[in-house]
Amino acid sequence: MRADLKETAPSFFPEELVGLMLGQVPASFALFDADLNYIRCSDRWLIENQLEGRDPAGHSLYEICPVDAEALRSCHQAVLKGETVSSELERCRRRDGRIDWLRWSMAPWHGSDGQVAGILITNEVPTASLEDQLRTHLLDEELSLFIDIADQFALCMLDDSGHVTIWNAGAERMFGWSEAEALGMPLSRTFEAGERDRQVPQRQLDLARSNGTFRDRGWRVRKDGSVFLADITISLIERDGALPGGFGQIVRDITVEDTQSRSLEASSVLLNSILETVPDALIVIDERGIILSFSKAAEELFGYGPDEAVGQNVSMLMPMPERKEHDGYLARYRQTGVPHIIGSHRRLMGQRKDGAIFPLELRVGEAFGGGRRLFAGFLHDLSTSEATEARLHETRRELAQMARLSEMGTLATAIAHDLNQPLMAIGNIVQTCAQTIRDGDAAALAHMADALDEAGAEAMRAGEMIKRLRRFLSRGELERTEEDPAAIAREACELATRDATYRGIEWSLYLDDNPARILIDRVQIQQVLINLVRNAIEAIDHGGHIAVAVTRDGHDICFSVTDDGPGIAPDREDKLFTPFSTTKQTGMGLGLAICRTVVESHGGSMWHQRVASGGASFLFTIPAHDGESVDGT
Repeated sequence: MRADLKETAPSFFPEELVGLMLGQVPASFALFDADLNYIRCSDRWLIENQLEGRDPAGHSLYEICPVDAEALRSCHQAVLKGETVSSELERCRRRDGRIDWLRWSMAPWHGSDGQVAGILITNEVPTASLEDQLRTHLLDEELSLFIDIADQFALCMLDDSGHVTIWNAGAERMFGWSEAEALGMPLSRTFEAGERDRQVPQRQLDLARSNGTFRDRGWRVRKDGSVFLADITISLIERDGALPGGFGQIVRDITVEDTQSRSLEASSVLLNSILETVPDALIVIDERGIILSFSKAAEELFGYGPDEAVGQNVSMLMPMPERKEHDGYLARYRQTGVPHIIGSHRRLMGQRKDGAIFPLELRVGEAFGGGRRLFAGFLHDLSTSEATEARLHETRRELAQMARLSEMGTLATAIAHDLNQPLMAIGNIVQTCAQTIRDGDAAALAHMADALDEAGAEAMRAGEMIKRLRRFLSRGELERTEEDPAAIAREACELATRDATYRGIEWSLYLDDNPARILIDRVQIQQVLINLVRNAIEAIDHGGHIAVAVTRDGHDICFSVTDDGPGIAPDREDKLFTPFSTTKQTGMGLGLAICRTVVESHGGSMWHQRVASGGASFLFTIPAHDGESVDGT
């Protein structure tokens, strides 16, 4: 203590006594003069105010400690008047940012003259004890909350003899006894009478006491006498001197769970039995393509055992290039969510363990289970069925060829009928040219050259018809190409209506804006249209109108030829497409029959339709081409 300050200290406090007092008292003390300048302070005060290594003597409290100067000044003035000022708990922020709780007092001390000579400040920091109290309180609150909200479990505490001391809301709901009814009740009340007679409740407590815990599944009794299957855990609570010993019991009603588990087990057994006997192979994969399940039929189909397939990527069952592309298909589906084969049938190729590639039919279903997306694929081997189908197809072709050969006489007549028109045209053109040459009309030579070109074209068309009909007779195949129906109709009309103008007959062609294309034998379908248009011209004879139209009708392209002639007699309508049935003096009655045969060989149909205003309308359809290749693959 500085010499000039010693004089201000109370003479009745010896230096040694003051030091001893300040060092032993658990609170921190500081002695100030009337101006709040330090005289003496305890070591605890220096530590709590982070003044270690400093001598605050002679310095003002206002200068050294971060305090609210205005509040301190108010307290300072009150103490100088002889009052004692204190605070039970006050929040204080230290120099290092730490928060403490303070209990403090400021009291005056008097000099020998009885006047206030200074101020004694006492601080106590109960932060640690407050935190312990708060932690204990929170633990008590959390335990109470846990016990109250665990309504799916019956939680109860038992004393050492097995009587209830705590009974939560879940126990009330599960057993039916209220808390007031249950407190003090023996645990044995929740057992069936037979188990009470066999001392089962006491044996369970004894096992928990000796082993520390006991677990069991058994039937328990409610207040109303009904029983339920319960999962029970009993834990020993050791006596610690302050708390009595006893047991804690947790009970869970598993009646529904057990029923569901047994039902699930039975369903699983039934499902496994079905999967072992279902004829189609079943493979289950996850969204990464990893095989999760591989049925018995799948083993037989691909040659892999379940230990070889499960856990592997399903692409191992595919040939190239599908093997490389499969994971990309799955990734695209995960990103877009747009299915391409789910829920539909698809033909693809599989690869067996021995490397053999074979055709199969795939049906894919999607499901969600265990928090993940699963895909189940049913696969059917098409090897045998497709080989059988190929043999049947070949047999049908051979039978059709035999039928065609047996009808060669009729078809030879049909050839004569179809060739009659181009051959007559060639004859007329050649005769006209010969007459022109004999007349020596030089001005007509150019027209004669054009006529000879036309005769050549007709001769080539007749040759093409003979070649195609010969091919049809030999194998029954059509030389199909992808064609524009509008172009077919326009060219056929131009060929068939050359003499219509001379007869005063007008014709028109109506086309859809954008009809689909068709896969046909161009010459045969064009010949059908030419026959229909020429029949219309012959029916009208002189004057009148012919309307040709090409329209879209669902999946088909519809061709129609309509005239305003006399029409078809009612008694002739059912014989229109019968071979050798005709009203023409020079006709053979094969034209419409051949036309219908050609249309049906293209997968279409042909019919007659009566026109209300008079005349006749013949229509036929050809399937629209769906973009597949010419061979149908």
